[in-house]
Amino acid sequence: MSEAQLSQYLPVLMLGMLAVVFSFGMLGMSVVLGKRGKRPAVKDTPYECGMVPMGEGTPRFSIKFYLVAMLFILFDIEVIFLYPWAVIYRDMLKEGGGAIFGAMAVFLAVLLVGYLYALKKQAFAWKN
Repeated sequence: MSEAQLSQYLPVLMLGMLAVVFSFGMLGMSVVLGKRGKRPAVKDTPYECGMVPMGEGTPRFSIKFYLVAMLFILFDIEVIFLYPWAVIYRDMLKEGGGAIFGAMAVFLAVLLVGYLYALKKQAFAWKN
């Protein structure tokens, strides 16, 4: 690389160094200027309308909830891959329609097999 090309990276390097110095400077200043006194334990307990807190703060969710959420994201992302293919499918037919259609058919078959597997394992059943 020539000297002129390397000099173009100088502002980026300076900005990165400024960001690092600013971040650590703010952390250091908060330690120096922050309150040093300790608070009593009563101040750190959660407040629930004057009642003494009982039990965990967050309820535990069933694993089915997370499984359905991950499956939704998975199938949603896979369906998004269909949109660009559908938009330019007519143009792709001129170049090699059989191979392009076959590739998408294999993709949809894998998607269908995954969906049927999730149905067989009752991944979408909430009450089990």
